[in-house]
Amino acid sequence: MISPDHARLMARYNRWQNESLYGAADTLSAQERLKDRGAFFRSIHETLSHILWADRIWLSRFGCCEAPACKGHETLKLWPDWDVLKADRTAMDDVISAWANGFDSAALQADLTWHSGAAGRDMSKPVWELVTHIFNHETHHRGQVHAMLTAAGVRPGDTDLFLMSPPAP
Repeated sequence: MISPDHARLMARYNRWQNESLYGAADTLSAQERLKDRGAFFRSIHETLSHILWADRIWLSRFGCCEAPACKGHETLKLWPDWDVLKADRTAMDDVISAWANGFDSAALQADLTWHSGAAGRDMSKPVWELVTHIFNHETHHRGQVHAMLTAAGVRPGDTDLFLMSPPAP
């Protein structure tokens, strides 16, 4: 089981890493961001869109936002424009931070029940496990984006958690 402090730490890490990757991707042209690089979601732009889509799906299950109106492989319908994607990512990072800041131990121990489109059925899991999944999912796909950016000749910032600056006082 994770603690409320762990959820808050991962929300800070999420924002830090998104700022790094989006900043690095900003140095590329739209054509370079949309280039099929052989990743599961093809391009840098599409993979970043998928991460935001998944965050919205999950946070909607917690009542923090609306669910996206498309499937996970159709995210360019929602975010064809890079600047809109960046703005929506920043807004979602604010939602994630507020969500993580609202946890106490009891909330993390509770169960969440939802309908999983991927599994095709209703599911129920402990919140702490789902919080872990959400942050793990983001990290997994950000690793793909990091590799694509590096292959494109762009160097994102460090990814090691211990290198993240302490929170502002």
